[in-house]
Amino acid sequence: MRRLSWLLLLSGLALDVAGADVAKDIGFHQSVGRDVAAPEVAEEQAIPPAFPQDADLIEFYVSAATPNRFFIDGSTLKVGRDGVVRYALVVKAAGGATNVSYEGIRCKTGEYRLYATGRADRSWGQARISDWRPIENKPANRHHAALNRDLFCPLAIPISSADEGRDALRRGKNPKAP
Repeated sequence: MRRLSWLLLLSGLALDVAGADVAKDIGFHQSVGRDVAAPEVAEEQAIPPAFPQDADLIEFYVSAATPNRFFIDGSTLKVGRDGVVRYALVVKAAGGATNVSYEGIRCKTGEYRLYATGRADRSWGQARISDWRPIENKPANRHHAALNRDLFCPLAIPISSADEGRDALRRGKNPKAP
């Protein structure tokens, strides 16, 4: 009986080791949203563009739940080889305040990143916290969700060019969006 117990224990350990190799081979340790077969593309360096000009601003609809107005500076819109759509965002609050930021959206994973914030002297300041964050579709100020789903990343695929993005902004929705 003792020998049978040892054999069961050893065969269980062998299965655990084999199972770990199988789990490793089929990508259980990979992050959600990443294509295991695709090579990792290095993120491009994000250098803030010239500060937004009012003439280049394209307004986009976010939600009836917010009194704020949202704009993308069409001249700053870029699609990187890394699959990140970068742009200058201008938010004009109902009370008169204006916030300017330089951001990026990683379509494949549904995340956004803040690279720089605008200063009163029309210069850029490096963002203190510049980690990738998940895009959440909340009722108020859901601008990242609108940009991601409706305009720049239909079906989690980045726009093919800045022109496509500007066209989607002007139409109010990307034609490829569901």
